[in-house]
Amino acid sequence: MPKVHVKNRDGSERELDADSGCALMDALRDGNTGVEGTCGGMMSCGTCHVYVDADWMARLPARSDDEAEMLAAIGEIVEVRSTSRLSCQIPMSEELAGLRLEIGPPT
Repeated sequence: MPKVHVKNRDGSERELDADSGCALMDALRDGNTGVEGTCGGMMSCGTCHVYVDADWMARLPARSDDEAEMLAAIGEIVEVRSTSRLSCQIPMSEELAGLRLEIGPPT
C-alpha cells in the first residue's frame, strides 16, 4: 500500500496510506484532509484540487482536456499552479509510493 506525504491547509504534514488501483482522491477524502470529492471523480467540482510536488509531476499521467478545463474554471476562485491536479485523476500505484502533495484551498 503506497504512502502519500500530505501537507494540510494549516501547514501540518502527515502520511496517509492509499490503496493501489484507487484514485488518490479516495485516500485524501477518507483521511479527513479537507478533500471533498463532491462529484465522485467526474471532474465537475474541483473539490479534490491538490498541488503535487514538482519532482513528482513527470511520474503522473498527463492531464486530460477535461481536467485542464476544470482547473481553469476553479482558477477564477483559487490559485492554480503548474503543479495543480485533480486528485480524482491520479490512480494510485506502488510506483507513486512516497508521493508528496499539498491540499489545495477549498473551492
